[in-house]
Amino acid sequence: MGKEKILVVDDEENIVELVKFNLEKEGYEVVVAYDGQAALDKVNHEEINLLILDLMLPKLGGLDVCRTIRNNQEISELPIIMLTAKEKEVDRVLGLELGADDYVTKPFSPRELVARVKAILRRANFDKLEKDDEQIEVGEIKIDLNKYEILLSDKEVNFTPKEFQLLKLLAISSGKVLTRNFLLREIWGYNYDGDTRTVDVHIRRVRQKLKENSVEDLEYIETVRGVGYRFKELE
Repeated sequence: MGKEKILVVDDEENIVELVKFNLEKEGYEVVVAYDGQAALDKVNHEEINLLILDLMLPKLGGLDVCRTIRNNQEISELPIIMLTAKEKEVDRVLGLELGADDYVTKPFSPRELVARVKAILRRANFDKLEKDDEQIEVGEIKIDLNKYEILLSDKEVNFTPKEFQLLKLLAISSGKVLTRNFLLREIWGYNYDGDTRTVDVHIRRVRQKLKENSVEDLEYIETVRGVGYRFKELE
């Protein structure tokens, strides 16, 4: 898989260069545009994975760009992060209502923007995998997304809904570290008032079920000390 491509759109060159530098440092491919019409041209003719879009743009405003994208079936699911001025709360709300996935207010922390980019792309990849694949297979594990069941060596193993979600997210992200906070947000929701020990307890249960039912006797889920968990990449 090639680098994920991000389109950065802002009429302030210094902001574009700042965002571009920080995203490229994280390994992303970055293309840029300085007005709304140029942004739409790139979205329509290039394979863009995420759009960072300023609201105040020449030729075509950010809200119009967002509306146009969401009304075009071929590109309607493109993730969009909007850049907004701090005092423009009405525009932020309107942007979200039009379908922006997130917004960042100016002046912003490049580190925060990169973190939001990673989170949104990760979610977009999860959603795409779920739409494209009815079944996830890793080693002897088969996760049927339609039947909501898990098989180990073709034998069904009972997992609770939360355990199913945990194993699915880890398997989809094979080789990547998922933090406890990320798992907590994705599975229990932003407003869940538990703590990360909840994740540890559920991971322990998932591991136990895998161990009890595995023919290959593999340790599928690795602990990354102080960070979270990683599903082992299998050769």
